[in-house]
Amino acid sequence: VVFALAAVADAGVFLPPKGKVYGGVSDNGTYRGFENFSEATGKHPAVLQTYHPWGNQLFLAYQRWQNTEVLPMLHISTADDETRAELITPKEIARGVGDPYLIEINRFFSARRQKAFIRPLGEPNRCLNPYTAFTCSGKRRGGEHKTIWYRRAFRRIALITRGGTTAGRIDRNLKKLQLPKLNWGSLTRSPKLPKAPVSIVWSTLPSGSPSVRGNHPVDYWPGSKYVDWVGTDFYSNYPYWRDLNRFVHNRRWRRKPVALTEWGVVGADDTRFARRVFAWVKQQPRVRMMVYYRG
Repeated sequence: VVFALAAVADAGVFLPPKGKVYGGVSDNGTYRGFENFSEATGKHPAVLQTYHPWGNQLFLAYQRWQNTEVLPMLHISTADDETRAELITPKEIARGVGDPYLIEINRFFSARRQKAFIRPLGEPNRCLNPYTAFTCSGKRRGGEHKTIWYRRAFRRIALITRGGTTAGRIDRNLKKLQLPKLNWGSLTRSPKLPKAPVSIVWSTLPSGSPSVRGNHPVDYWPGSKYVDWVGTDFYSNYPYWRDLNRFVHNRRWRRKPVALTEWGVVGADDTRFARRVFAWVKQQPRVRMMVYYRG
């Protein structure tokens, strides 16, 4: 496993060196928290995953990314940090209501030439997330939370945060997706969006939670064009290895590198589970990243 940050290859994907796997950890908001994990493992994580609600500024996180010398992974949620209230719906994202925030993300990473993984709306098939299409009782939420709106929202996020073309071309691409043109809001319009050095990570649970028809990973798949990495989360309290293997080998994303965007032990130490995870990763050549979650 590669923990110390090495030169990345494959622009737009940022793969680790051949035969290596990125090791990472979740961000607890402090530099000392990162140091504690590094000291406990005896390794310097290559990836630090930061969790932000929609619209949150990046300046404090950027300082931590710089101080820890990592490749950042930015997870974007639509839940308020404190109240868990929904800040914006999948349909509103798809229809351009949140475009100013996405344009700011594009400009932020481009201006600083900061390579980063962008993980929008992870675990969409988990009923506790506000952007999911199902309740925990297995009922469809419908309306602005249908899976079609999630897929369209994800495509819009990818197009805008990547940038790298004229605003007119992005508008035309959005039109092909049956979506409105760019919404600049109060931002200064520009003839193009700069190319940001970001890699788009699409991630779900290996199976639906709840596991009902219409709530499985394939139902949220936005299409290969909008995804650089596929990811999934795997914990010791739900060690469903058959679901994990089925996810990794799905034909729709069989050519994409795979990340364990979150993995960890729950409740108590479980060295047996951890060893099995590492053994499994060694047997999966497409798994190129594993990020430990300290929740």
